[in-house]
Amino acid sequence: MAAPDFTGRVALVTGGSGSIGGGVAEALRAHGARVVAADLHGKGAAAGAEGVRPLDVTDKAAVGALVEAVEREFGGVDILVNAAGVVSFGDAHGLAEAEWDRVIDINLKGSFLACQAVMGTMKRRGYGRIVNVGSVVGKNGGNARPWLDPAEQRIAGNVAYGVSKAGVHAMTAFLAKELAASGVTVNAVAPGPIATAMTTAFPATLRALIPAGRMGTVDDVARAVLFLAAEEAGFISGEILDINGGMWCD
Repeated sequence: MAAPDFTGRVALVTGGSGSIGGGVAEALRAHGARVVAADLHGKGAAAGAEGVRPLDVTDKAAVGALVEAVEREFGGVDILVNAAGVVSFGDAHGLAEAEWDRVIDINLKGSFLACQAVMGTMKRRGYGRIVNVGSVVGKNGGNARPWLDPAEQRIAGNVAYGVSKAGVHAMTAFLAKELAASGVTVNAVAPGPIATAMTTAFPATLRALIPAGRMGTVDDVARAVLFLAAEEAGFISGEILDINGGMWCD
């Protein structure tokens, strides 16, 4: 398959200062897209310029304002990648309500608000690619094995994280069906353990369970996003693409 060509396309990447979001933004630019990245810790960018713009994905008004700005400055969002997210650790018994709300709001609600903000224009234009970032933890009940070692749960993604990502997967399926007739595809990638700043404490015992023999890389995820965002992937929608080295198969 030839390398994807995004020349003339405009992409919005949330979580654009993060490891995965930043890697995806860089890959899209390298293949011709004009990319607007957005992140809670964005430094700002001049109107009409690419760069990382500040955005709280849980703020509906802020998300809508950014999408409107991209439409004014670049003509509209052709590709949305929802990479904004947080991780959470620990057991369910000790999970604080505020932490549950924080994780669900950022990972699930934030992804939905961004999808909701772009879908109207995408439908009117008859074209769009939405790629959400889920997780293997939204499928497998968590990587930790607390029945063998309770300590694993303290440093592995917890129930709030898993539920938020399972919600992203379900949302992807719902939106795929709703938008398919308008020429808009909605897919997700579900990474397994990826070597980033967020996974430096990933237990060696769990790393040893990855059949591929290594943790994934940001490039592994970025290549999958490019595939789903490409023009040629127009008949793929509602897919949750596993990127986990064989750790989970379905």
